[in-house]
Amino acid sequence: METRIVILDLHAHSIKSDDGRAKVRNYCQWIRSRNIGIDGFVLTEHRQFDFESDYSGLAEQFGLVILKGSEVETEYGHVLVFGVTEPLTREFDFTSIGLSLEDVIEACNRNDAVAVPCHPGRKRVGMSAHIDALGAPKGVRIVEVRNGGSRGEEDDIAHRLADRFDYLGIGGSDAHIVSQIGRCATRFPNPVTTEAELVRALRAEEFEAISVAG
Repeated sequence: METRIVILDLHAHSIKSDDGRAKVRNYCQWIRSRNIGIDGFVLTEHRQFDFESDYSGLAEQFGLVILKGSEVETEYGHVLVFGVTEPLTREFDFTSIGLSLEDVIEACNRNDAVAVPCHPGRKRVGMSAHIDALGAPKGVRIVEVRNGGSRGEEDDIAHRLADRFDYLGIGGSDAHIVSQIGRCATRFPNPVTTEAELVRALRAEEFEAISVAG
């Protein structure tokens, strides 16, 4: 993996999330049995960061990168957070459904993490639904432009939003069940095997959102 492009699904949920129905082992089995074209995935559990789970054994067994992040809720909709550490979890309440996006971004910047509004083209829980009323938030650099759970024009709206504000775009499946993993992902030109490397890659702005599995 160190000598080739790395493709990661940056948005997935396991049974640790309130509406997740997939075990992490089953994600790994599905990826390998169906030859899904990704090298790994990031578990972005809702309104929490899962400090307790250790997936290193599964990662080694299946030859996959398994990283952890979070999905939090702000006045602009849902936001993925990469590079979560214990100090960051003390900066704001991950369980809150009314966080300030700008506060989340500032906290991430102070703690070497990255905040990315996800499925921004979605009604109510996407950033585009709130910009007319609230204005464009400060500090956003990246949004999720390819989401495996998008319907209708949601991804088109996300791409138009990115074009309008010159945002970069990532991709993720937003998987909640096993068969959804790897539908969308993000291609990186260099190795990404840890949360810290993921943050560095996102901050380096060297990545591309792609569709992988149908």
